[in-house]
Amino acid sequence: MSQTQEIYQAVLEGDLELTKEKVQAALSSGLTASDILQNGLIAAMGEVGRLFEEGDCFVPEMLVSARAMQAGLEILKPLLAQAGIEPVGKAVVGTVKGDLHDIGKNLVAMMLEGAGFKVVDLGVDVPAEKFVVALQEGADILGLSALLTTTMPSMENTIKAIEAAGLRSHVKIIIGGAPVTAEYARQIGADGFASDAGQAVTVAKSLIGK
Repeated sequence: MSQTQEIYQAVLEGDLELTKEKVQAALSSGLTASDILQNGLIAAMGEVGRLFEEGDCFVPEMLVSARAMQAGLEILKPLLAQAGIEPVGKAVVGTVKGDLHDIGKNLVAMMLEGAGFKVVDLGVDVPAEKFVVALQEGADILGLSALLTTTMPSMENTIKAIEAAGLRSHVKIIIGGAPVTAEYARQIGADGFASDAGQAVTVAKSLIGK
């Protein structure tokens, strides 16, 4: 088994310490950070997303794999920056105002990072103005999460605020969360809808042509 395959397997199994150990060993043996990222970490998270969509992997397993991937990524980040490796895009994510749920949003953030995006996570209970400020720094994707029917209108308010700020044409907006539907996404003018974290990555990449 190659070193990138060992990293891939460690992430797939959600073994955080082994992932870190294998990433360090691969770097010490001369593999590039880019090779480890693409063929080890990103490849593994792509497989995790596929297994999740097929019902062969569930949220707890997805979370431990995502955390293992992040641990490996933290080691690589300085080296990727030095090598001038550009992320595939920049994504801003957050749970909308009035909603304090974060597991789904955290998973989307980790899966996007695992797919090569630079992710800015604004947290929970995020007012529209805070999303607008974050988008002024530039972003390709905005992910809005809501887990309560009562907070879904905050998604529409956020999109309206982004339009009012003149930023709507600069960013693709994806929404998701338990009560959210594709129909609601169309209704409020979002660009896409994702029912889970794996789908969020697929939709985000398709929207920016990656």
